[in-house]
Amino acid sequence: MTLFRQFSITLAATVLSTATFAGTKWDMPTPYGDGVHHTKNVRQFAKDVNEASGGDLNIVVHSGASLIKHPEIHRAVRSGQVPIGEMFMGLLGNDNPVFKADNIPFLASDFDSARKLWKASRPAIENTLAKDGLKLLYAVPWPPQGFYTKKSINKIEDLKGLKMRAYSPTTSRLAVLLGATPTTVQTPEIPQAFSTGIINAMVTSPSTGVSSQAWDFVSNYTDTQAWIPKNMVFVNAKAFKRLDSKTQKAVLDAAAKAEERGWKMAMDETDAKTKILAEKGMNVAKPSDELKKGLQKIGKTMGDEWAKEAGETGQTILKALNN
Repeated sequence: MTLFRQFSITLAATVLSTATFAGTKWDMPTPYGDGVHHTKNVRQFAKDVNEASGGDLNIVVHSGASLIKHPEIHRAVRSGQVPIGEMFMGLLGNDNPVFKADNIPFLASDFDSARKLWKASRPAIENTLAKDGLKLLYAVPWPPQGFYTKKSINKIEDLKGLKMRAYSPTTSRLAVLLGATPTTVQTPEIPQAFSTGIINAMVTSPSTGVSSQAWDFVSNYTDTQAWIPKNMVFVNAKAFKRLDSKTQKAVLDAAAKAEERGWKMAMDETDAKTKILAEKGMNVAKPSDELKKGLQKIGKTMGDEWAKEAGETGQTILKALNN
């Protein structure tokens, strides 16, 4: 054996040994900052996977849209640019109406009904993602959505003419029905959008209100609890299949834990972040009967539109929700 050949064999063995020791690395883009409960939950999920797989799979979380911008995460995972990602489910509403189900005002506005809606819609979500070569791992809710405005609102007409942040097709439609102007603004851009006058109102969770320090731009939070949207974590199906059975199980077990943990975190988050809004000087108020009635009317319109758009799948989800 020549010295060169012996060196080549030794080098190859060293590389193979190092690769085996290092395991598989998955870069995971997420859209929100480290202080948000979704990101905290994702980081724990990644840790659980690493421990359960014995280091065979290391998921590196890139938070705050630092690796891939939020609207591009679905495409990046689908194309295999990254193997796994997290995103706001409603962002895909234009691709398929099934993703809008948890964005319909007053369809499910408490956590019990939100769980029931998720159970009813999950099979359709899984099937739709599978057609794009994706596998759903888990989904976790945001706190219920409320309105952030400079002036207090007591009726629908008080929202007319405002420049309202939109973050999904459904929130754009809501703004139009309210007589406001929808403007797409992603979470990291909220402070700049308010300070430059691009928007002067938004409907979002207490979590986003705190992370964007909404009290610097508006004085009122109307706790309408209009709907409870979700984030979902999904993986490229081919990348998942390349894992051995032990590692696949580690991922699925960690995902099940993350979903259960995340729902509890969302409920705790609702109370904690709403309290912070008040502590920072914001006027936190329940909606007036007149405002609630007006929003429910709009919710009925949006629900009817969604059911028609979603067709048989939508009817199946609504039937399961109402049983």
